[in-house]
Amino acid sequence: MNIAIIPARGGSKRIPRKNIKNFLGKPIIAYSIEVAKALSIFDKIIVSTDDEEIAEISMKYGAEVPFMRPSEISDDFTGTHEVIGHAVSELIRIGYDLDYVCSIYPTSPLVQSKDILQGYELIKNGDWENVFAATTFNYPIFRSFEKLESGGLKMLYPEYYSSRSQDLPVALHDAGQFYWAKPKTWIEKSKGYHLNATVILIPSWRVVDIDDLDDWKRAEQIYQNL
Repeated sequence: MNIAIIPARGGSKRIPRKNIKNFLGKPIIAYSIEVAKALSIFDKIIVSTDDEEIAEISMKYGAEVPFMRPSEISDDFTGTHEVIGHAVSELIRIGYDLDYVCSIYPTSPLVQSKDILQGYELIKNGDWENVFAATTFNYPIFRSFEKLESGGLKMLYPEYYSSRSQDLPVALHDAGQFYWAKPKTWIEKSKGYHLNATVILIPSWRVVDIDDLDDWKRAEQIYQNL
């Protein structure tokens, strides 16, 4: 059995009720649920939440909420891996026979089913422990510098001062869209960046980390253009 798990807690400081805020006509979490529903590879779509309203809206759009997330793992400091690990353990406890688990973020309206499917094809071939979405930085991070307390400047990577842009290493970052792994990997909370992990590359223009209202508006504009 393959399942999608969408982690969606109720608390959100910068954008109140972010996981169910209206995004171009429907709650933003609905987009993640619907993209998972469009894929035949998922037997179940589960939402892990501590919030009754989120649970109700999630079920309205076709997800299941077989349990509520405990408050001790619903704060600002609990990582995604711990939340999904808890959900996987609960699903196994109530009788689910799991093969692969994909965590899809609830505020990822730009995620596309073809990327999730490509990740599934990679994880099921057995060569990788984790597969997730990543993208390139918009500017070479090896040209970055910091401003010191004195007001002066210091390069973070001085060894690349004289390097041409095309000769710099290609730096990637997590796209914040989806993550594939086996149940055991989620439960054991292994690190995401290692030699047994790989990525699906997403174009940077299709990646928005929605942290504030400016990010929200930019995501809406990109979605409308798509």
